[in-house]
Amino acid sequence: MEITTRRIIKYVLMALALIPSMFPVYWMVTTAFKPMAEWVPKVAILIPKNPTWDNFIVLFDPESASYSSFTAIRDPITQALQNSMILSVGGTLLALFAGTLAAYAISRFKAGGNILPQLILMFRMMPPVAALIPIAIMFSAFRWVDTHVGMITCYALFNLPFVVWLMKSFFDEVPKEVDEAALVDGWSYWGAFRGVVLPLTYTGMAVTALFIFILCWSDFAAALILTGSRAYTIPVFLGNYSASYGEMYGPLAAVGTFAVIPPVALGLAIQKYLVRGFTFGAIKR
Repeated sequence: MEITTRRIIKYVLMALALIPSMFPVYWMVTTAFKPMAEWVPKVAILIPKNPTWDNFIVLFDPESASYSSFTAIRDPITQALQNSMILSVGGTLLALFAGTLAAYAISRFKAGGNILPQLILMFRMMPPVAALIPIAIMFSAFRWVDTHVGMITCYALFNLPFVVWLMKSFFDEVPKEVDEAALVDGWSYWGAFRGVVLPLTYTGMAVTALFIFILCWSDFAAALILTGSRAYTIPVFLGNYSASYGEMYGPLAAVGTFAVIPPVALGLAIQKYLVRGFTFGAIKR
């Protein structure tokens, strides 16, 4: 009985601690289902009295907007959603591929000595804006501005240091004797890495992938500078939407709801790896 009471108290305290951080998200989601009359009421409405899908419909079919006072809405969200998903997944996979190989080389073979890992970390310490201008000039020469290839490359470059350092810590946790045993059994270095060592770090890769995906999905500065009318993402769409229709709180909340769903869904999909992954590189054997 005492244990049950303690558990109840613990959950109540956890719920109270989460209220300040989760309430804005709750308000955004509920506003996405509120009609225009409930967006800015005199008295706060915690639960929509007349829930509606209009705020979501107008994002996909602006011509069907029922907001007579805002007839200028003409920007569907479809392209921004598609671009964000392609760029975030592509940037995550490319960064994970290159960063994992580099991390293994640094962990096992001390590639680059003590200088290369520090240089990789120093690259990420640079303010992104300082690097975006020369990148934009270079991409314009390659005709990569406002393209998926250019943005995926940019996201991979910016997030590569995170992948290298995170995956290096996970590879360091795998004893070198595992590699040596695989080599004695006739595996090549590449075969030992791909077939023996890499599967032991899948939990770490899952955590790293989630972290990089969130960084790519939420990026605003790079997408704002390097995209135009073809490869713009959800953050840029939200910024443009807010600038053009700042009082459209319902559709703005609907855009924010769409922006939250993919990272949350990915986190739920790999949640069984998260606890192990978060602690995998933290404790030395």
